Amino acid sequence: MNIYLLLFLEFFKIGLFTFGGGYAMIPLVKEVVLEYGWLTESEFYNFIGICESTPGPIAINMATYIGYMQKKVLGSVFATIGVVLP
Repeated sequence: MNIYLLLFLEFFKIGLFTFGGGYAMIPLVKEVVLEYGWLTESEFYNFIGICESTPGPIAINMATYIGYMQKKVLGSVFATIGVVLP
Protein backbone atom coordinates (compact mmCIF):
# COMPACT_ATOMS: atom_id res chain seq x y z
CA MET A 1 0.00 0.00 0.00
CA ASN A 2 1.15 3.52 -0.73
CA ILE A 3 2.78 5.10 2.37
CA TYR A 4 0.83 8.35 1.93
CA LEU A 5 -2.49 6.51 1.84
CA LEU A 6 -1.41 4.39 4.81
CA LEU A 7 -0.50 7.46 6.87
CA PHE A 8 -3.82 9.10 5.99
CA LEU A 9 -5.94 6.01 6.74
CA GLU A 10 -4.26 5.12 10.02
CA PHE A 11 -4.51 8.64 11.40
CA PHE A 12 -8.05 8.98 10.05
CA LYS A 13 -9.05 5.86 12.02
CA ILE A 14 -7.36 7.21 15.13
CA GLY A 15 -9.14 10.55 14.79
CA LEU A 16 -12.47 8.90 14.04
CA PHE A 17 -12.59 6.38 16.87
CA THR A 18 -10.93 8.25 19.72
CA PHE A 19 -12.99 10.15 22.26
CA GLY A 20 -11.39 12.34 24.92
CA GLY A 21 -8.95 14.46 22.98
CA GLY A 22 -5.30 14.12 22.09
CA TYR A 23 -4.20 12.40 25.27
CA ALA A 24 -6.68 9.59 24.63
CA MET A 25 -5.04 9.06 21.23
CA ILE A 26 -1.58 8.33 22.61
CA PRO A 27 -2.08 4.55 23.13
CA LEU A 28 -3.57 4.13 19.66
CA VAL A 29 -0.80 6.13 18.01
CA LYS A 30 1.79 4.10 19.92
CA GLU A 31 0.24 0.85 18.72
CA VAL A 32 0.21 1.99 15.09
CA VAL A 33 3.73 3.44 14.97
CA LEU A 34 5.24 0.39 16.64
CA GLU A 35 3.26 -1.99 14.40
CA TYR A 36 4.53 -0.35 11.21
CA GLY A 37 8.00 0.36 12.59
CA TRP A 38 7.68 4.09 12.02
CA LEU A 39 9.32 4.82 15.40
CA THR A 40 11.00 2.74 18.07
CA GLU A 41 9.47 2.70 21.54
CA SER A 42 12.23 4.94 22.86
CA GLU A 43 11.77 7.41 20.02
CA PHE A 44 8.02 7.41 20.69
CA TYR A 45 8.46 8.34 24.35
CA ASN A 46 10.90 11.13 23.44
CA PHE A 47 8.45 12.29 20.83
CA ILE A 48 5.63 12.56 23.42
CA GLY A 49 7.79 14.96 25.43
CA ILE A 50 8.48 17.04 22.33
CA CYS A 51 4.80 17.17 21.39
CA GLU A 52 3.78 18.29 24.86
CA SER A 53 6.34 21.09 24.85
CA THR A 54 5.33 22.54 21.49
CA PRO A 55 2.25 24.74 21.10
CA GLY A 56 -0.89 23.28 19.59
CA PRO A 57 -3.05 20.20 20.03
CA ILE A 58 -1.04 17.08 20.80
CA ALA A 59 -2.92 14.96 18.24
CA ILE A 60 -2.00 17.29 15.40
CA ASN A 61 1.59 17.55 16.61
CA MET A 62 1.86 13.75 16.74
CA ALA A 63 0.43 13.25 13.26
CA THR A 64 2.58 15.98 11.76
CA TYR A 65 5.79 14.69 13.36
CA ILE A 66 5.24 11.04 12.46
CA GLY A 67 4.25 11.92 8.89
CA TYR A 68 7.33 14.10 8.58
CA MET A 69 9.59 11.34 9.89
CA GLN A 70 8.23 8.99 7.21
CA LYS A 71 7.90 11.12 4.08
CA LYS A 72 8.93 14.68 4.95
CA VAL A 73 6.46 17.51 4.21
CA LEU A 74 4.00 15.57 2.06
CA GLY A 75 3.82 12.75 4.63
CA SER A 76 3.09 15.25 7.38
CA VAL A 77 0.31 16.79 5.29
CA PHE A 78 -1.39 13.42 4.72
CA ALA A 79 -1.11 12.35 8.37
CA THR A 80 -2.33 15.71 9.69
CA ILE A 81 -5.31 15.84 7.34
CA GLY A 82 -6.15 12.27 8.33
CA VAL A 83 -6.30 13.03 12.06
CA VAL A 84 -8.13 16.36 11.64
CA LEU A 85 -10.73 15.34 9.04
CA PRO A 86 -13.05 13.32 11.31
